[in-house]
Amino acid sequence: MSTLSELLAEHTQMRGDAVEHLQRVVAEWQLLADMSFADFLLWIPLAGGAEFLCVAQARPTTAPTAHPEDMVGARITASDSPQLRRAVVEGRICREENPRWHLEVPVRRETIPVRYGRSVIAVLSRDTNLAMPRVPSPLEIAYLGSASDLCQMVADGTFPPSAEAVGAVSSPRAGDGLVRLDAHGLVAYASPNALSAYHRMGHASDLVGVVLADTMRELVQDPFDAAEVADRIEGALDGKHSLRMEVRARGAVMLVRSIPLRPRGDAAGALVLVRDVTDLRRRDMALLSKDATIREIHHRVKNNLQTVAALLRLQARRTGIPEARIALAESVRRVNSIALVHEALSVSVAERVDLDELVDKVLPAIGDGATAESRAKVRREGSFGTLPAALATPLVLVLTELVHNALAHAFDPGRAGEVVVSANRLNGELEVVVGDDGRGLPEGMDLERSTGLGLQIVRTLVDSELGSALEVRPRAGGGTEAVIRLSLRGR
Repeated sequence: MSTLSELLAEHTQMRGDAVEHLQRVVAEWQLLADMSFADFLLWIPLAGGAEFLCVAQARPTTAPTAHPEDMVGARITASDSPQLRRAVVEGRICREENPRWHLEVPVRRETIPVRYGRSVIAVLSRDTNLAMPRVPSPLEIAYLGSASDLCQMVADGTFPPSAEAVGAVSSPRAGDGLVRLDAHGLVAYASPNALSAYHRMGHASDLVGVVLADTMRELVQDPFDAAEVADRIEGALDGKHSLRMEVRARGAVMLVRSIPLRPRGDAAGALVLVRDVTDLRRRDMALLSKDATIREIHHRVKNNLQTVAALLRLQARRTGIPEARIALAESVRRVNSIALVHEALSVSVAERVDLDELVDKVLPAIGDGATAESRAKVRREGSFGTLPAALATPLVLVLTELVHNALAHAFDPGRAGEVVVSANRLNGELEVVVGDDGRGLPEGMDLERSTGLGLQIVRTLVDSELGSALEVRPRAGGGTEAVIRLSLRGR
């Protein structure tokens, strides 16, 4: 299904700023749908207003939907729904006298012109399912009254304002907690969820009749936050819009948002929406603590591995057997490679590693530790990107062995050359190639029968840890290249 922007671009010549206004309407209209107990459909006129196209849809979370089917992309003529045409022409909210039947459900439609500047650029239809009779309650009356004021502001072109384009997502909703203020800032109605939220903040009595801005100054712990949230509530009474704000009171954490109510420009009070996010913030803190613990573990593992490498290096210096000294030096190289992975993880907020940065640290160390006769250089091409730690550790070890093997065996003594580690990510796969321009593969070499420890380590890691296979082949233009292909899907 096409997005709102795609549908508008395909069927209209609407300017970019008008499209942005409709996107702001859609970002805010879940609040309208919930308080209206009705579906909201966004219609744009086509063919001079003779036909309308539905480009977006919102269903209420507080009532049964009037449109269980997806209405986006549906077309309707002005003769079938004359209220849509009237809303555009007359620029006012129009309501059908009698409900109509839709899929055996009685639906009452109300059309609201969406004004931007001096023009009506679209129409909202508020479609209410009448199959479920509702008994008027203080909550329903407060919801419907507030929704009517906001819908009139949509028709006036004053809601939503451009300042609300940022931060609307994750704002409190009507069901989280709603407080209706009169024009003097006194609480006219507070929903049960709003009362619970304020009780958790330390307000023991009822809210009706209190000056909410003064109450927030007393409840919020931080004096700057207390002054800010009170100013935002008072600003809403003066017609000023503001984004949501997070406040703390007696261990509780609340998201608070104030919305001015000014239908036809008349001061009608304000809405204050509040969401209790105390438990969510506690989980966030627990996750941060867990992340810090994991990073500390990686840091300690790195230190321990560096200690092991230092002991092996010390032992190599004291060993008089050349073969043992070489074996210990290779062990030092392998341990240092693993230590570098844990060092990268110790400063990462996630269990992922920037492999480009890590490989750029490992390769020079391998080149510096190569045999004295080798004059080959090592470099990287392409990008590995970020990989999970479960892949990064074995892959770095594999690259270490392959590069070291190329430096040790691909070049004649004293000959200059180059070893290139290239990476290419495409269609959910990572192809890694370690190539050299050396003497090439020896005659009769069988990878499976090779007894070298390095190649045995590579085959084991590639098969068991990376779920891939190693291919060694002649390189175009001379030399050898080792190829590994990894699937990154789901990782």
